[in-house]
Amino acid sequence: MSNPVAATAVGPMVLAAVEQYEPVQRRLVDDDMALSFLPPGVRAFTRATRWSVVRRLLVRATERSGPGLWANLACRKRYLGDKLTQALSDIDAVVILGAGLDTKAYRLARHSAIPVFEVDLPVNIERKRSVVHRTLGPVPSSVHLVPVDFEHDDLAAELARHGHRGEHRTFFVWEGVTQYLTADGVRSTFEFLHSAAPGSRLAFTYVRSDFIDGTNRYGAESLYRRFRVRSRLWQFGLDPDQVASFIEPYGWKLIEQAGPEYLTSHYIAPSGRKLTASQVEWTVYAEKR
Repeated sequence: MSNPVAATAVGPMVLAAVEQYEPVQRRLVDDDMALSFLPPGVRAFTRATRWSVVRRLLVRATERSGPGLWANLACRKRYLGDKLTQALSDIDAVVILGAGLDTKAYRLARHSAIPVFEVDLPVNIERKRSVVHRTLGPVPSSVHLVPVDFEHDDLAAELARHGHRGEHRTFFVWEGVTQYLTADGVRSTFEFLHSAAPGSRLAFTYVRSDFIDGTNRYGAESLYRRFRVRSRLWQFGLDPDQVASFIEPYGWKLIEQAGPEYLTSHYIAPSGRKLTASQVEWTVYAEKR
Protein backbone atom coordinates (compact mmCIF):
# COMPACT_ATOMS: atom_id res chain seq x y z
CA MET A 1 0.00 0.00 0.00
CA SER A 2 1.53 3.31 -1.09
CA ASN A 3 -0.08 5.56 1.53
CA PRO A 4 1.89 5.15 4.80
CA VAL A 5 -0.95 6.40 7.01
CA ALA A 6 -3.48 4.08 5.36
CA ALA A 7 -1.07 1.18 5.93
CA THR A 8 -1.29 1.64 9.72
CA ALA A 9 -4.91 0.39 9.70
CA VAL A 10 -3.84 -3.27 9.79
CA GLY A 11 -1.86 -3.38 13.06
CA PRO A 12 -4.65 -2.70 15.58
CA MET A 13 -6.89 -5.28 13.90
CA VAL A 14 -4.15 -7.92 14.09
CA LEU A 15 -4.02 -7.29 17.81
CA ALA A 16 -7.82 -7.57 18.14
CA ALA A 17 -7.77 -10.84 16.18
CA VAL A 18 -4.96 -12.27 18.32
CA GLU A 19 -6.90 -11.44 21.48
CA GLN A 20 -9.70 -13.78 20.36
CA TYR A 21 -7.40 -16.76 21.02
CA GLU A 22 -7.21 -15.84 24.70
CA PRO A 23 -9.69 -17.54 27.04
CA VAL A 24 -12.81 -15.37 27.41
CA GLN A 25 -12.02 -14.35 30.98
CA ARG A 26 -8.50 -13.21 29.97
CA ARG A 27 -9.51 -11.46 26.74
CA LEU A 28 -9.07 -7.65 26.66
CA VAL A 29 -11.41 -7.12 23.70
CA ASP A 30 -14.08 -9.22 21.95
CA ASP A 31 -14.21 -9.08 18.15
CA ASP A 32 -15.18 -12.25 16.32
CA MET A 33 -14.89 -10.51 12.91
CA ALA A 34 -11.36 -9.16 13.31
CA LEU A 35 -9.56 -12.14 11.78
CA SER A 36 -11.78 -12.32 8.70
CA PHE A 37 -11.22 -8.60 7.92
CA LEU A 38 -7.42 -9.01 7.70
CA PRO A 39 -5.52 -9.50 4.40
CA PRO A 40 -4.89 -13.19 3.54
CA GLY A 41 -1.19 -13.27 4.41
CA VAL A 42 -1.79 -11.48 7.70
CA ARG A 43 -4.62 -13.89 8.55
CA ALA A 44 -2.25 -16.82 8.11
CA PHE A 45 0.29 -15.22 10.45
CA THR A 46 -2.40 -14.36 12.99
CA ARG A 47 -3.77 -17.92 13.07
CA ALA A 48 -0.37 -19.07 14.34
CA THR A 49 -1.08 -17.17 17.57
CA ARG A 50 -3.69 -19.75 18.56
CA TRP A 51 -0.72 -21.33 20.34
CA SER A 52 -0.10 -19.47 23.57
CA VAL A 53 3.70 -19.50 23.20
CA VAL A 54 3.41 -17.63 19.87
CA ARG A 55 1.01 -15.10 21.42
CA ARG A 56 3.40 -14.44 24.27
CA LEU A 57 6.27 -13.86 21.83
CA LEU A 58 4.18 -11.42 19.81
CA VAL A 59 3.11 -9.49 22.90
CA ARG A 60 6.72 -9.27 24.06
CA ALA A 61 7.84 -7.98 20.66
CA THR A 62 5.12 -5.32 20.77
CA GLU A 63 6.12 -4.35 24.29
CA ARG A 64 9.73 -3.85 23.19
CA SER A 65 8.49 -1.30 20.66
CA GLY A 66 6.38 0.51 23.24
CA PRO A 67 5.85 -0.67 26.84
CA GLY A 68 2.11 -0.89 27.45
CA LEU A 69 1.25 -0.60 23.76
CA TRP A 70 -0.48 -3.99 23.52
CA ALA A 71 -2.83 -3.28 26.40
CA ASN A 72 -3.57 0.26 25.21
CA LEU A 73 -4.55 -0.78 21.70
CA ALA A 74 -6.74 -3.63 22.93
CA CYS A 75 -8.34 -1.74 25.80
CA ARG A 76 -9.12 1.36 23.77
CA LYS A 77 -11.22 -0.79 21.44
CA ARG A 78 -12.97 -2.32 24.45
CA TYR A 79 -13.59 1.12 25.95
CA LEU A 80 -14.97 2.60 22.73
CA GLY A 81 -17.23 -0.40 22.24
CA ASP A 82 -18.51 -0.18 25.80
CA LYS A 83 -19.32 3.53 25.48
CA LEU A 84 -21.11 3.03 22.17
CA THR A 85 -23.20 0.19 23.57
CA GLN A 86 -24.17 2.26 26.61
CA ALA A 87 -25.24 5.20 24.45
CA LEU A 88 -27.22 3.35 21.77
CA SER A 89 -30.64 4.15 23.21
CA ASP A 90 -29.83 7.89 23.25
CA ILE A 91 -28.38 8.38 19.75
CA ASP A 92 -29.67 8.39 16.18
CA ALA A 93 -26.51 7.65 14.17
CA VAL A 94 -22.86 6.59 14.43
CA VAL A 95 -19.96 8.19 12.56
CA ILE A 96 -16.60 6.41 12.64
CA LEU A 97 -13.85 8.83 11.62
CA GLY A 98 -10.83 6.93 10.31
CA ALA A 99 -12.61 3.57 10.22
CA GLY A 100 -9.71 1.55 8.80
CA LEU A 101 -10.50 -2.16 9.05
CA ASP A 102 -12.56 -1.73 12.22
CA THR A 103 -15.55 -4.07 12.51
CA LYS A 104 -17.84 -2.06 14.85
CA ALA A 105 -20.30 -1.12 12.10
CA TYR A 106 -20.77 -4.72 10.99
CA ARG A 107 -21.10 -6.20 14.45
CA LEU A 108 -23.62 -3.47 15.26
CA ALA A 109 -25.59 -4.20 12.07
CA ARG A 110 -26.30 -7.71 13.37
CA HIS A 111 -28.75 -6.37 15.94
CA SER A 112 -29.42 -2.72 15.10
CA ALA A 113 -30.59 -0.73 12.09
CA ILE A 114 -29.02 2.49 13.36
CA PRO A 115 -27.17 4.18 10.47
CA VAL A 116 -23.38 3.97 10.67
CA PHE A 117 -21.11 6.11 8.50
CA GLU A 118 -17.56 4.85 8.08
CA VAL A 119 -15.27 7.71 7.08
CA ASP A 120 -11.69 7.24 5.93
CA LEU A 121 -9.13 8.00 3.26
CA PRO A 122 -10.35 6.92 -0.20
CA VAL A 123 -7.74 4.14 -0.40
CA ASN A 124 -8.95 2.71 2.93
CA ILE A 125 -12.62 2.96 1.94
CA GLU A 126 -12.00 1.02 -1.27
CA ARG A 127 -10.12 -1.64 0.66
CA LYS A 128 -12.91 -1.79 3.23
CA ARG A 129 -15.54 -2.27 0.53
CA SER A 130 -13.52 -5.14 -0.92
CA VAL A 131 -13.00 -6.75 2.49
CA VAL A 132 -16.69 -6.54 3.38
CA HIS A 133 -17.69 -7.98 0.01
CA ARG A 134 -15.27 -10.88 0.46
CA THR A 135 -16.29 -11.54 4.05
CA LEU A 136 -19.99 -10.69 4.29
CA GLY A 137 -21.24 -10.08 0.77
CA PRO A 138 -23.09 -6.78 0.18
CA VAL A 139 -22.40 -3.94 2.59
CA PRO A 140 -25.28 -3.92 5.14
CA SER A 141 -27.94 -1.35 4.28
CA SER A 142 -27.32 0.45 7.59
CA VAL A 143 -23.62 1.02 6.82
CA HIS A 144 -22.44 3.87 4.58
CA LEU A 145 -18.84 4.10 3.32
CA VAL A 146 -17.65 7.71 3.02
CA PRO A 147 -14.25 8.51 1.41
CA VAL A 148 -12.73 11.70 2.88
CA ASP A 149 -9.31 13.33 3.12
CA PHE A 150 -9.44 14.95 6.59
CA GLU A 151 -6.87 17.56 5.62
CA HIS A 152 -8.65 18.84 2.49
CA ASP A 153 -12.26 17.65 2.07
CA ASP A 154 -15.47 19.14 3.49
CA LEU A 155 -16.40 16.45 6.01
CA ALA A 156 -19.93 17.73 6.65
CA ALA A 157 -20.71 17.91 2.93
CA GLU A 158 -19.42 14.40 2.27
CA LEU A 159 -21.38 12.93 5.18
CA ALA A 160 -24.55 14.74 4.09
CA ARG A 161 -24.07 13.45 0.56
CA HIS A 162 -24.07 9.91 1.95
CA GLY A 163 -27.22 10.46 4.03
CA HIS A 164 -26.09 11.71 7.43
CA ARG A 165 -28.47 14.29 8.95
CA GLY A 166 -26.94 17.07 11.00
CA GLU A 167 -29.84 17.19 13.46
CA HIS A 168 -29.32 13.56 14.47
CA ARG A 169 -27.69 12.90 17.83
CA THR A 170 -24.55 11.16 16.65
CA PHE A 171 -21.94 9.03 18.36
CA PHE A 172 -18.59 10.00 16.81
CA VAL A 173 -15.70 7.52 17.11
CA TRP A 174 -12.27 8.93 16.23
CA GLU A 175 -9.81 6.16 17.07
CA GLY A 176 -6.08 6.22 16.40
CA VAL A 177 -6.26 9.18 13.99
CA THR A 178 -5.48 12.55 15.60
CA GLN A 179 -1.73 11.95 15.92
CA TYR A 180 -1.44 11.52 12.13
CA LEU A 181 -3.01 14.92 11.40
CA THR A 182 -1.61 18.41 11.52
CA ALA A 183 -2.96 20.76 14.18
CA ASP A 184 -4.96 22.45 11.42
CA GLY A 185 -6.40 19.09 10.36
CA VAL A 186 -7.51 18.31 13.92
CA ARG A 187 -9.04 21.75 14.38
CA SER A 188 -10.81 21.49 11.03
CA THR A 189 -12.46 18.26 12.19
CA PHE A 190 -13.46 19.90 15.48
CA GLU A 191 -14.98 22.78 13.50
CA PHE A 192 -17.18 20.15 11.88
CA LEU A 193 -17.93 18.58 15.27
CA HIS A 194 -18.94 22.03 16.55
CA SER A 195 -22.16 21.70 14.54
CA ALA A 196 -23.10 18.30 16.01
CA ALA A 197 -26.57 18.06 17.52
CA PRO A 198 -26.88 18.52 21.30
CA GLY A 199 -26.69 15.17 23.06
CA SER A 200 -24.19 13.79 20.55
CA ARG A 201 -21.22 11.86 21.94
CA LEU A 202 -17.55 11.88 20.98
CA ALA A 203 -14.90 9.28 21.80
CA PHE A 204 -11.42 9.96 20.47
CA THR A 205 -7.83 8.99 21.16
CA TYR A 206 -4.75 11.18 21.25
CA VAL A 207 -1.01 10.88 21.82
CA ARG A 208 0.47 13.00 24.59
CA SER A 209 2.05 16.22 23.39
CA ASP A 210 5.18 15.67 25.50
CA PHE A 211 5.78 12.44 23.58
CA ILE A 212 5.29 14.20 20.25
CA ASP A 213 7.83 16.91 21.14
CA GLY A 214 10.21 14.34 22.64
CA THR A 215 10.41 15.76 26.16
CA ASN A 216 9.09 12.50 27.66
CA ARG A 217 9.25 9.24 25.74
CA TYR A 218 7.77 7.05 28.50
CA GLY A 219 10.24 4.25 27.77
CA ALA A 220 8.97 3.92 24.19
CA GLU A 221 12.18 4.88 22.40
CA SER A 222 11.55 2.52 19.49
CA LEU A 223 8.04 3.88 18.98
CA TYR A 224 9.36 7.44 19.05
CA ARG A 225 12.05 6.69 16.49
CA ARG A 226 9.56 4.97 14.19
CA PHE A 227 6.80 7.56 14.20
CA ARG A 228 8.60 10.81 15.05
CA VAL A 229 12.16 10.47 13.77
CA ARG A 230 12.12 8.17 10.73
CA SER A 231 8.62 8.55 9.25
CA ARG A 232 7.41 11.66 11.13
CA LEU A 233 3.88 10.29 10.69
CA TRP A 234 2.82 11.41 14.17
CA GLN A 235 2.35 15.16 14.25
CA PHE A 236 -0.32 16.21 16.76
CA GLY A 237 -0.57 15.72 20.50
CA LEU A 238 -2.48 16.94 23.56
CA ASP A 239 -1.80 17.22 27.26
CA PRO A 240 -4.35 15.37 29.45
CA ASP A 241 -4.80 18.48 31.60
CA GLN A 242 -5.65 20.59 28.56
CA VAL A 243 -8.21 18.34 26.86
CA ALA A 244 -11.27 19.93 28.50
CA SER A 245 -10.21 23.44 27.51
CA PHE A 246 -9.29 22.28 23.99
CA ILE A 247 -12.72 20.78 23.20
CA GLU A 248 -14.87 23.29 25.14
CA PRO A 249 -14.80 26.07 22.48
CA TYR A 250 -16.29 23.57 20.03
CA GLY A 251 -19.25 22.95 22.34
CA TRP A 252 -18.10 19.67 23.89
CA LYS A 253 -18.02 18.83 27.59
CA LEU A 254 -15.43 16.35 28.84
CA ILE A 255 -17.05 13.40 30.64
CA GLU A 256 -13.96 11.32 31.35
CA GLN A 257 -10.55 10.24 30.10
CA ALA A 258 -9.28 6.68 29.97
CA GLY A 259 -5.58 6.84 30.74
CA PRO A 260 -3.35 3.98 31.90
CA GLU A 261 -4.79 3.87 35.43
CA TYR A 262 -8.35 3.58 34.07
CA LEU A 263 -7.41 0.83 31.60
CA THR A 264 -5.54 -1.09 34.27
CA SER A 265 -8.34 -1.00 36.85
CA HIS A 266 -11.25 -1.62 34.45
CA TYR A 267 -9.78 -4.12 31.99
CA ILE A 268 -6.26 -5.40 32.66
CA ALA A 269 -6.51 -6.24 36.38
CA PRO A 270 -9.86 -8.11 36.01
CA SER A 271 -8.34 -10.22 33.20
CA GLY A 272 -5.52 -11.44 35.41
CA ARG A 273 -3.01 -10.58 32.68
CA LYS A 274 0.41 -9.27 33.75
CA LEU A 275 0.38 -6.32 31.37
CA THR A 276 1.04 -2.63 31.83
CA ALA A 277 -0.72 0.28 30.12
CA SER A 278 1.16 3.10 28.43
CA GLN A 279 1.06 6.82 29.19
CA VAL A 280 1.65 7.62 25.50
CA GLU A 281 -1.97 7.35 24.30
CA TRP A 282 -5.21 8.35 26.08
CA THR A 283 -8.89 8.09 25.17
CA VAL A 284 -11.47 10.86 25.66
CA TYR A 285 -15.25 10.62 26.10
CA ALA A 286 -17.28 13.82 25.71
CA GLU A 287 -20.86 15.01 25.20
CA LYS A 288 -22.16 17.84 23.01
CA ARG A 289 -23.82 20.58 25.03
